[in-house]
Amino acid sequence: MEKIQFKTESKRLLELMINSVYTNREIFLRELISNASDAIDKLYFRSLTDQNVGLKREDFAIHISVDKQNRVLTISDNGIGMNAEELESNLGTIANSGSLAFLQENEGALDNIDIIGQFGVGFYSAFMVSKRVTVVTRAYGEEEALKWESEGLDGYVIEKASRDSAGTDVILTLKDNTDSDDYDEFLETYNIRSIVKKYSDYIRYPIKMEVEKRRPVEGKEDEFESYFEIETLNSMIPIWRKNKSELSDEDYNYFYKEKFFDFENPLRVIHSKTEGKVSYNALMFVPARTPYNYYSKEYEKGLQLYSNGVLIMDKCADLLPDHFSFVRGLVDSQDLSLNISREMLQHDRQLKLIAVNLEKKIKNELLDMLNNQRETYEKFYKNFGLQLKWGLYKEFGLNRETLLPLLMFYSSQRNKLITLAEYHENMQPEQKYIYYASGESVERIDRLPQTELLKDKGLEILYLTDDIDEFVIKILRVYEDKEFKSVSSGDLGLKDGDDAQSAREQTKEHQALMDFMKEALGDKVKAVRLSQRLKSHPVCLSSEGMLSLEMEKILNSMPGDREVKAERVLEINAHHPIFETLKKLQAEDPEKLKLYTEIMYNQALLIGGMSIEDPVAFSNAMCDIMAGQA
Repeated sequence: MEKIQFKTESKRLLELMINSVYTNREIFLRELISNASDAIDKLYFRSLTDQNVGLKREDFAIHISVDKQNRVLTISDNGIGMNAEELESNLGTIANSGSLAFLQENEGALDNIDIIGQFGVGFYSAFMVSKRVTVVTRAYGEEEALKWESEGLDGYVIEKASRDSAGTDVILTLKDNTDSDDYDEFLETYNIRSIVKKYSDYIRYPIKMEVEKRRPVEGKEDEFESYFEIETLNSMIPIWRKNKSELSDEDYNYFYKEKFFDFENPLRVIHSKTEGKVSYNALMFVPARTPYNYYSKEYEKGLQLYSNGVLIMDKCADLLPDHFSFVRGLVDSQDLSLNISREMLQHDRQLKLIAVNLEKKIKNELLDMLNNQRETYEKFYKNFGLQLKWGLYKEFGLNRETLLPLLMFYSSQRNKLITLAEYHENMQPEQKYIYYASGESVERIDRLPQTELLKDKGLEILYLTDDIDEFVIKILRVYEDKEFKSVSSGDLGLKDGDDAQSAREQTKEHQALMDFMKEALGDKVKAVRLSQRLKSHPVCLSSEGMLSLEMEKILNSMPGDREVKAERVLEINAHHPIFETLKKLQAEDPEKLKLYTEIMYNQALLIGGMSIEDPVAFSNAMCDIMAGQA
């Protein structure tokens, strides 16, 4: 029989579509199953008004069969089938969609029917894995079946065939294996099952397959025999389309662990259905632990994206902002604009609207967890709090309204994580600033000399232990009109008392000593002064300007040649015995005073968790003092 050429495009179009439109060849099975589901939908819709159809909802099914010997894979349905005109139109014309036409003709009448295929190109994805595609179809109401067959670029033939009832068989003769391509994988039961589970698990009709199994031979414990059993490969009913009242915690937990390969139950389940400008179902989970690669470049964020129960994208990154990238889950919508391959999503208004809604929903769920399940939220925060802070810093505070209520920091008074709102509520009436201290750990911060005065006055301090914390504070600047202030800042905004007045008088009296010590240290410090914050410690470093000591340490630890330096101030405790020694050395031994000044400066660096420039010289100087030589 003479071959018919494809009507609307050249061989080049078909070649480009097969090689370029689809990036993952396994989706051919998704497309053919979706087409089969569409065909069944059409006949089921017909059965609602035509009693002659003679089929009930439970009678419809999609069957997959494998002939390994002849390397043939067949997808069959008992749907509406195609007559000669439809066969010519739907398969002979590239990108002509019978499903789209059906959808347009019955607009408004298909409340319970979701047509998946809308482009008419999915069928041709079969040529990615097949050297020959044969379609045997019988339209409902027709006595005669037809066969459509093509080897791809050279066109197709249509001839009469036989089929017992309405429906369609798509018969794929797979390509021969090559050194780089193994097409036999699409004949393996385990792989077919996996592909169906991945892409078509929620097709509403059962997808059945005859599966070979083994069982012990009766009376012979060591011998097994093969037998075949019809297995349903798909779940059919998506859990996210069920009402919450139908589902238990166990249902959610089982789905999460099976779908997202986690061994722990999620901390939070977010199940929502939204109708309006864009309608969608969302089922999201907050994990109980951090994925091993979460804080690395290898981690991929995103939610699974379904269109009418068919997986379109495994990780749609556009649905989640970076600061909520830890959320796992899926979104299912019929309102999204898909491109021709159904693999990629067009960046349209509907997608953006869903993303905005999801961000608000996630924030509200986390706030509810914070307010009503504090212990659970703290567990979440220890895993993912860093990501929330990174979201604030990365966007220069643009996400302030979303993320600020979710932040927590360790409290010096309460010995636990608290929110900024809780700190603000606990502030003293005349307190001007929100105080914080930075360091490698809570324990090290708690021992910092700079915290002594504030603790003595009963003022709460936030302990910042993550490298990004102080950068976030600098971005925020204020909270509820209260400025953030480091305990190492020159001015702590405290009321002047007798100690402060005494410190100023002593500084004036001993200005020559301070100037001498500053000259001994050179450009290592901006100034040396008597401290108003030290109580028992002899010395500490403070800073002036925007760059703090902790920020200097973090920035200099990053890759690169540029070194930054904070404006350091060496503070001396005038009430410590060492001060009397310094005054005595000023009069009796200026050279030894220089040595003591260097030692005290290095001590202040070590107390602050910073490296000293010459540890050998420092060690030798300490030994000289201990030996009485200095």
